[in-house]
Amino acid sequence: MPRNAPCPTVLPVPPRATRRERPTLLLTGGSGVLGRALIDELAPDYDLLCLRRTRPLHDPRVREIEGDLLAPRLGLGAAAWYELALRVDVVLHSAAQTNWRTPPEEIVRTNTVGAETMLDLAARADAPFYLVSTAFVANTPSEEDRERFPGAAAYLDSKSRAEQLTREAGLPGAVVRPSVVMGHSATGRIAGQQGLTKTIGAMVLGQVPVLPGAPEARVDMIPQDYVTRAVGALIRGGVGSGEYWLTAGSQAPALSEIADTCAEFAVRHGLPRPLRPRLIPVEAVHRLLLPMLEGTSLPASVRQRFRHYAELLLVFQRELPFDTSLGSPHCGTRVTHADIQAALVRNLESWAAERSDLPARHREPASAAAGKEVA
Repeated sequence: MPRNAPCPTVLPVPPRATRRERPTLLLTGGSGVLGRALIDELAPDYDLLCLRRTRPLHDPRVREIEGDLLAPRLGLGAAAWYELALRVDVVLHSAAQTNWRTPPEEIVRTNTVGAETMLDLAARADAPFYLVSTAFVANTPSEEDRERFPGAAAYLDSKSRAEQLTREAGLPGAVVRPSVVMGHSATGRIAGQQGLTKTIGAMVLGQVPVLPGAPEARVDMIPQDYVTRAVGALIRGGVGSGEYWLTAGSQAPALSEIADTCAEFAVRHGLPRPLRPRLIPVEAVHRLLLPMLEGTSLPASVRQRFRHYAELLLVFQRELPFDTSLGSPHCGTRVTHADIQAALVRNLESWAAERSDLPARHREPASAAAGKEVA
């Protein structure tokens, strides 16, 4: 068990669950990248209610509730709110505003008011509350970083505030802190391309000549199935307290390793070997490179892409490893360095399969490529 791994409090089975074959779990953020994977994990054991605002999930395994996280009682009438509280046995709050281009005040409002609303529902339902936060609440932005990257700073602030609200509410449940969520460890597939997928894809194509960071800096990433397996184990085990780090920890790859993996992937798939990105100290990027880029004739898209990489690494890069709770009681399985490396390659395979601008032989599904390697 890691140094800071909590000693879990295990809840008794809720009385309402004993009167039904399957307890009812209310999930927010079901249409998101992690939300869809959580549905896969939890659907066999729970009747799933998924809150949505507008976009339907079109998933026969769930019942959808249309509501607004920012509205009192989700925008439901008093009777519907009361009936919902009677039905719910567990609340899993995964929804969040993760687009850093959103105005900072909107990010903070969405992620804090949304947590308050779901905590209110869980209290009324007498149900345990599980919050999906982020491991990167451990990274505290400096004042300079807040000025340069207000969206990323607002996101971290809002997640820290949501955790504090959860602690103050005093409800049974737990906070889970995943790091960068990758695609599935076996297939590489993920519901939507996140910043990580776009970045490693650009590295394969040789579109990242420079990266901010030290070669030994770690980028903690974890396959989505490791995350959902741990969340499912915590909920099924009735864990009623604690904060759980769903991270690679000491097994996280260094930035230089990720660059090498991307280059080797390109060569194996018949693409030109990309130049290894030059790694520049983060402070030099902020003080010298970014200001210099603003005065060049480089296309605006190139300048914006580099700013995006700098912002990602502000949040995701660490010199010291996280603690990890994976492998502790009721918290899934621990991931190894080899697991992360293999998952990274499968993520790249999945990325290549969706690229219409690559030759067909480079777009083979990850599962097919894996099968050939085994054969």
